[in-house]
Amino acid sequence: MKRSEINQIIKEAKSFMSGKQFFLPPWAHWSVADWQKNKNTATEITTNMLGWDITDFGSGDFLKRGLFLFTIRNGKFNVDKKPYAEKIMIVEENQETPMHFHWSKMEDIINRGGGNLVIELYNSTPDEKFADTPVTFKTDGITRTIEAGGKVVLTPGESICLEQGIYHRFYGEEGKGKVLVGEVSMVNDDANDNCFYETIGRFPTIDEDEQPLHLLVSDYAKFVS
Repeated sequence: MKRSEINQIIKEAKSFMSGKQFFLPPWAHWSVADWQKNKNTATEITTNMLGWDITDFGSGDFLKRGLFLFTIRNGKFNVDKKPYAEKIMIVEENQETPMHFHWSKMEDIINRGGGNLVIELYNSTPDEKFADTPVTFKTDGITRTIEAGGKVVLTPGESICLEQGIYHRFYGEEGKGKVLVGEVSMVNDDANDNCFYETIGRFPTIDEDEQPLHLLVSDYAKFVS
């Protein structure tokens, strides 16, 4: 992805979140210079990978297969005491986050406003394939069961709890507008706890055609030293 594309996505995300009265912590707006000045007191942010996270999953087409995320809070396995994480995401109409599950993380996915979020579900097999068994889950505390590969549509205010081992992919429902999506979960570890059905790139390779507006979580190793 080009840095200019990433910067534009961040600008549009800020505007969309502001319109939904969702606001980020002050450090979300730091420049590279701010990071250099505050790096010694911001180690939890960099160590636990809090912040801006934009990916096209290696597709080269962000609007077709991609995701905007911002990790607001997170712990780190075997390092600190915080056992939970929170993210905010923006999902465009028909913009796919591909099939994956987590070995360790249980998560709630929440439609915080905008359009409808469509989620497709499969159970996983011990060899990480799709199972053909019905999938049982909870939406806002209500137990539901659907067939393998079935769809769940979350309207604003609705949520789903996804346990470990449940394959899921999601996208915004066509004609309903982009979706502000929340995630509340156990500790998030994108480096070790994502099992994608296809081989994909979780973090983008960036063409630095302009300076970063804000650093991504994948930028910390390069820019904050």
